[in-house]
Amino acid sequence: MEEAEELCQAKTQNDIAFEAADLLYFAMTKCIAAGVSLNEVERQLDRKALKIKRRKGDAKGKWAEKEGLASAEPKDPEPEIADAVATEIKMTRYDTKTVARADIEEALRRPSQRSTESIMGIVIPIIQAVKKSGDKALLEYTHKFEKATSLTSPVLKAPFAPELMKITPEVKAAIDLSFNNIFKFHSAQAESKPLEVETMPGIICSRFSRPIERVGLYVPGGTAVLPSTAMMLGVPALVAGCEKIVLASPPRSDGSVTPEIVYIAHKVGAESIVLAGGAQAVAAMAYGTETVSKVDKILGPGNQFVTAAKMVVSNDTSAGVAIDMPAGPSEVLVIADETANPAFVASDLLSQAEHGVDSQVVLIAISLNEEQLGAIEKELHVQASNLPRVDIVKGAIDHSVTLQVSSIEEAMELSNYYAPEHLILQVKKAEGVVSLVKNAGSVFIGPWTPESVGDYSAGVNHSLRKSLK
Repeated sequence: MEEAEELCQAKTQNDIAFEAADLLYFAMTKCIAAGVSLNEVERQLDRKALKIKRRKGDAKGKWAEKEGLASAEPKDPEPEIADAVATEIKMTRYDTKTVARADIEEALRRPSQRSTESIMGIVIPIIQAVKKSGDKALLEYTHKFEKATSLTSPVLKAPFAPELMKITPEVKAAIDLSFNNIFKFHSAQAESKPLEVETMPGIICSRFSRPIERVGLYVPGGTAVLPSTAMMLGVPALVAGCEKIVLASPPRSDGSVTPEIVYIAHKVGAESIVLAGGAQAVAAMAYGTETVSKVDKILGPGNQFVTAAKMVVSNDTSAGVAIDMPAGPSEVLVIADETANPAFVASDLLSQAEHGVDSQVVLIAISLNEEQLGAIEKELHVQASNLPRVDIVKGAIDHSVTLQVSSIEEAMELSNYYAPEHLILQVKKAEGVVSLVKNAGSVFIGPWTPESVGDYSAGVNHSLRKSLK
């Protein structure tokens, strides 16, 4: 507010440029803290360019009073076209009968990420600092990025105190149910006996599995708490028989860690919880510090900085650490026909849109008329408006699309082209459509298989994708 006021008071060109630079700097800081990219800001500027009419320039509230102006609204305000557009949470529609295939493919492009050079320029110095200075650097970055300045140790060691796991009976029951389902599913995947094949007379080839001795599990915690990820990573490590399990998750500003995460760490037998996030947490687990145990493999999703850090340490031969994969932003593609429940479709779309502004959701509508499409769009807007993370949802919806197609075959061809992380089939005889799926991470079959159940409770892993019905 100070910088805005100084810009308003500036008179000369030099002063205006100087104060505008200050204001833009702090605006960018606010954006980065909220996970908003400059691409998102540019899109909003483009939308404001559509403004046709503005209300009278009446100042409002305390700003009006500060300048000695009347703060009342004009009696007959003219409509603000851009404001109406900005408040409606709606995906852009494309009809494949009237839009060129090249334009459809362009619409399906994932949101652009920050350049590799700019990310690595931030990540590599962090990794080097933690590698060199250990706990000291890890704490400094946690104080800086998580604002947890009261934290004096970067690690919470097992056994974890009961007061750190204070959760409601309902939450405990939900976690226990999910935990047991995930344990049962992954136990069934365990190898019963080694594979042996005689490739030619006297030549016996075999394959057998052994648990990774030390694993580091990264559980994001920036804009949302993700106990589901802790379970999806921790339970397979428990089933596999890993000797040492280390969790890493950003602490809250008071230095504490979410009790649900501590409870899950306790259930999977984790050795410790690293109270850090980002590249610094990855580096600590890759190289080890005075209090953080070095691991053999790092698994788990994260933002662009986490992903970049995982790639850096996996390519450093001195680290001797592997990673699972460089995961990207979350996404979902829903295929819906006239039998789909609009409320269900909207809920599944929003389940991934609220993950982050770089997430993308896609709806492929098969032969839906205007009324049917409108019902889905209405549900999307109403449900999104009631979410606490509505601003993040808006950012994701800005680069999300609805594709209108004429047949299930066309819908599946576009889905296979896009290769979604989550594919949801809300169509009649959905089980029969599964044979058409070629490229998808996880498949949710039918109206009673919401994406959230797959990510939390059904038992399949939302990191190692499976089909679900």
